[in-house]
Amino acid sequence: MTKTTISIPLHIIDLHDDGYHPLLDIVIFKQHFKVVLDTGASRTAFDHTLLLQANENALIEASECLSTGLGTNTMLSSTAIIPNIWLGDLLIPELEVAVLDLSTINIAYEQMGHPEVLGVLGSDILMKYKAVIDYDKQVLLLT
Repeated sequence: MTKTTISIPLHIIDLHDDGYHPLLDIVIFKQHFKVVLDTGASRTAFDHTLLLQANENALIEASECLSTGLGTNTMLSSTAIIPNIWLGDLLIPELEVAVLDLSTINIAYEQMGHPEVLGVLGSDILMKYKAVIDYDKQVLLLT
């Protein structure tokens, strides 16, 4: 069986003397969103409010786990099963994601003139699909 490599464009944003974030487009619930490509995130995480705006019937379940990172030591988290996540031409038929309050990220982005993000694409997807980030060509390659 031949493995296919999918190329997904990255949009590199400048964080005004504080580095860069690569963003990419995804589709969930037939709606387009931007997410941050985050190699340091152990799993993919979406913002609670934006996820409910995308689908008010999204089944979000409280988690016993506390999330760390994202500018805080501990944060209450939930999880949701997201059907049909599209990354370019790659369809992920079902993925459990962390659901967090990521409003502080979007407030900071707005202040810098950057687009709102649904959340972060984490290492759960990057490892599974053997991700290669090509900063020169500004693409994410998934196999």
